[in-house]
Amino acid sequence: MTDSTRKTLIDTAIEMNRCGLNQGTAGNISIRFEDGMLITPAAMEYSGLEPDDIVFVHGDGNSTGRCRPSSEWRFHLDIYRNRPDARAVLHAHPAHSTALACMHEPIPAFHYMVAIAGGRNIRCAPYATFGTQELSDLVVAALSGRKACLMANHGLLCLEKDLGAALALAIEVEQLAKTYLHCLGMGRAVILEDAEMARVIRKFEGYREP
Repeated sequence: MTDSTRKTLIDTAIEMNRCGLNQGTAGNISIRFEDGMLITPAAMEYSGLEPDDIVFVHGDGNSTGRCRPSSEWRFHLDIYRNRPDARAVLHAHPAHSTALACMHEPIPAFHYMVAIAGGRNIRCAPYATFGTQELSDLVVAALSGRKACLMANHGLLCLEKDLGAALALAIEVEQLAKTYLHCLGMGRAVILEDAEMARVIRKFEGYREP
């Protein structure tokens, strides 16, 4: 568990708040590590974190460290268990994504950039109490074939290949949520057909090829 890895996790959490994706001690970030993950601690200001405050959660759910892991550690660990492609997970409460989540409103294919999350829409997972296994199960299901989802009456969740990519994806989804809310305020958005979204997804996959 290198200090540099823990420091990168802290820096990403601070940037998440600085760019307006999150406020205070809400939200949480993790990175896959060894047989488990490193995750931000519960109820601590990111700006005051030290490397030793980052918690190591083992694959069996037990934790090691001087702090308690985020109360949302369950869905982070379950995502890593179910998604081999996930190397980093970011959860935040950005205003526009959370507004849609409070309406239980997914983000449809109103714009081709919705495909950046891996599919033709960005689902909204049903509500369950934070920190519960029920919520974790609902989130994992909503992320099937996707890299991002909304969480009803809660917020936004993204997974990616590393912390930087997870932060960038969260910023993009929040911008999509903002634009979609503007569309809803004017009436309705024209939704792209599934065939077109499939073409866009293939083009995005091509950009990621070495």
